[in-house]
Amino acid sequence: MSITPKDKKSKPAPRILTVKSAYHLTPNMIRVTFHGPEIASIPEGCEGANCKLFLPEANQTRADFEHQFDAGPRPTVRTYTVRHIRHDTHEMDIDFVDHGESGPASAWAINAKPGDFCGFAGPGQLKIAAFEADWYLLVADLSALPVVAATLEAMPKDATGVAFFEVTNAADRQEIDAPAGIVQHWLVHPDPHTASSQLTDVIQQMEWPSGQVQTCIAGESGVIKSLRQFLHVTKGIDRSQTYLSGYWKLGMIEDEHQQMKRAEAAAA
Repeated sequence: MSITPKDKKSKPAPRILTVKSAYHLTPNMIRVTFHGPEIASIPEGCEGANCKLFLPEANQTRADFEHQFDAGPRPTVRTYTVRHIRHDTHEMDIDFVDHGESGPASAWAINAKPGDFCGFAGPGQLKIAAFEADWYLLVADLSALPVVAATLEAMPKDATGVAFFEVTNAADRQEIDAPAGIVQHWLVHPDPHTASSQLTDVIQQMEWPSGQVQTCIAGESGVIKSLRQFLHVTKGIDRSQTYLSGYWKLGMIEDEHQQMKRAEAAAA
C-alpha cells in the first residue's frame, strides 16, 4: 500500500494567477484567494497537494513579470499547498504563515491586494492517495497546517485516528471539517524561533491503537527526524505507510533548507 500514487498524472503548464482577496484567517495565517479562468485547468480533488508559487518583485508590472516568467531568469519560487479549489467560481485558496516582511512569500502575502498576481505551477501529488488504514496519525505545525487540514477533509467520514497541531497562538486554531472519529489536539508553542519537543513527546507517549496506520506528518525538520526514527525504528511502521516531510529547519532560510534536502536525497 502506497502513500503516494504510483502513476504520476500530467501537470498543467505553469500559469499566472490573479488575486481576488487576501486576509488574516487567524493571527498568524494569511489566506490568499485567487480567481480567474486559469483555475479551470487545475484538477479536481487536488486539495492538499503542493504547488510552486513564483513571486514578482516589488512594483514589477504584470507585463514585465509575464516576460520574465516565460523567458527567465526564474522569479523567486516557494512551495505551498492547495487548500481549497472551487471550480464553480474559478477560485482557489492558498494559506501563508505570516512571518512578517522577513521572507519573500510572507511579505508578498501580507501586501497582496485584489488584482495582484503571481506564477503558479502544479499541483503535485496528494500525500495520501488512498485511505486504506485502520487508523490515521496526522501531525502539523503551523507551516504544515494547510496540508494536514486538507487531508483530514478528504478522508472518509468513518475514518478514525488522532491529529496533533502545534500553533503559535491559541487563536490560530482552525475549524476543520474532519471525520468525527479523528480526535484533534491543539498545542501552543509561542516562539517558533526556539526548538519544541511537544509534538515528539506527545506522540511517543500516546496510547498506540491496534491495526495498520497511515501518517501525514510535516513540520520542522528536527521534529520530523525524531518522529521518523520513532515511527520507522521503534514502531516498525513500513515507510510506504508514512508521509513525513520537513517543511523548514530552525536556523535556516528556505533556500538553505531546500539545498540541504536535495543533498540528503542525493546521498540516500
